[in-house]
Amino acid sequence: MPEIIAAGAVVARKGPQVVLIHRPKYDDWSFPKGKLDPGENVVTAAVREVAEETGLDVRLGPPLPDQTYDVGNGTVRTKRVHYWAGRLVGDDDVSTYQPNDEVDAVAWVDLDKAHRQLTYDHDRHTLDAFTGLRKRSTPLVLVRHAEATSRKGWHGDDRERPLTPGGLLESDQLVPVLAAYGVRRINSSSSRRCWTTLAPYAHTTDVDLGVTDDLSEEGASEAGVTEVVHRLLASKTPAVLCTHRPVLPLVLDALGVPDAQLAPAEMLVVHHRNGQIVATEQHSV
Repeated sequence: MPEIIAAGAVVARKGPQVVLIHRPKYDDWSFPKGKLDPGENVVTAAVREVAEETGLDVRLGPPLPDQTYDVGNGTVRTKRVHYWAGRLVGDDDVSTYQPNDEVDAVAWVDLDKAHRQLTYDHDRHTLDAFTGLRKRSTPLVLVRHAEATSRKGWHGDDRERPLTPGGLLESDQLVPVLAAYGVRRINSSSSRRCWTTLAPYAHTTDVDLGVTDDLSEEGASEAGVTEVVHRLLASKTPAVLCTHRPVLPLVLDALGVPDAQLAPAEMLVVHHRNGQIVATEQHSV
């Protein structure tokens, strides 16, 4: 039987406190989480589930270790839950949450009390992992451009080579994933296939779409790419960088992270704090 895939987040506020939910069906206390909708990305599902089960708006920080355990009576299936450290956006008030059949109580709980109040050991392990990553970090999303028309099938300037219909769909699918990390800065190669990969996100969120020859195949150099990357690592603004497969090794070297083989529209999320890499994760749409 295929795994059941779910996603959620551990969300904190000053205190320090974390938010817990009570599920009447199981009479348990746990973190907000839930199964993916058909075709939904795990990243998007984590943000959605927190909102549905607590009323809180969050953006994702570093990933936490997955939980894996068996569920079901009779027919046993494995359930895998992907977790992230969640960063609050806006109000932290949960007093207006309307109890329902799935979640009948939402509460901010002190860290030490939460360790005792959580029902399951796997949630306590997740809380322990979260405690080590609780300090705020900033995401930088590295994206290889979406699927483009083949070089053989294009007879114009290669910098104007467009995305395929499938690539345009991938660019739309990137929107909720980038939104889950709260991206507010866009850096793209000046080639059409790159900036059109991020254009739907720029349009949806009203974020300026910045382009540079330093990230293009024709204009990239070690010095230019390093300058772009180091500028982003010095910022506390969540950002996305879109470039080409031949340029990716220069970007990865500047980041100081191991080589990552990215397919079209695939992304490497690098979480950094004070110029240092805290965690990385890789996703596709």
